[in-house]
Amino acid sequence: MEVSVVIPAKNEQDNVEPVIRGIVAALNGLVSFEIVYVDDGSDDATYAELQRLISQGLSQIKPVKHRFSVGQSTAIHTGVKFAAGALIVTLDADGQNDPADIPNLIKQAKLQPANSHFCIAGYRKNRKDTAWKRFQSKIANKVRSTLLHDGTPDTGCGLKALPRTTFLTLPYFNHMHRFLPALVRRLGGHIVVVEVNHLDRQFGVSKYNMLGRLGVGLVDMLGVMWLQRRVKLAEIVHPND
Repeated sequence: MEVSVVIPAKNEQDNVEPVIRGIVAALNGLVSFEIVYVDDGSDDATYAELQRLISQGLSQIKPVKHRFSVGQSTAIHTGVKFAAGALIVTLDADGQNDPADIPNLIKQAKLQPANSHFCIAGYRKNRKDTAWKRFQSKIANKVRSTLLHDGTPDTGCGLKALPRTTFLTLPYFNHMHRFLPALVRRLGGHIVVVEVNHLDRQFGVSKYNMLGRLGVGLVDMLGVMWLQRRVKLAEIVHPND
């Protein structure tokens, strides 16, 4: 298995089929892949939709279900643990990330040195959000990039690609998905930013609001800064070099 697309989801029943069919259309014939879809304690028909699609022959789907909701970061972490692919691609379940962008992320990942740490981070340059939401994100991204120097203008974009081994090396904590570029850079990894599409949400509603993002963001940002200041990267020198 080359690629595992990991999707964390809660109450996204109407988005399950279009997102999965978009991924299959984008990756069929390109790489060997699976879709690890993590239902994070949904109380709608999200998991039933996964089972329906599997019964229709979409064998690429690997469904995982949490008994109760534990949040997006933990859902991603669960998905990566269950994944078989060497390369992890993360994707939001709300239909606003365009699966057609995944091949470019994979292409950029293949350009990275073997056995290296890296993160290919999507950048939603033309966002399909309200002016108020774009303003919130602009401020948050400016503060985050100034404090963490993570090398990306849009860490909130769900589209990212990184080696499975890299992800499992990162310190795990709630909301870690917001800081993946900073955590990868902390390992000495390389960050590559690629522009991606941002689509209108067709079904469902956002699970986040400004106060929720702000409250957890400030606390977690301080934690990531603490981690950055305490890392020491060793350079291995062989006796015969």
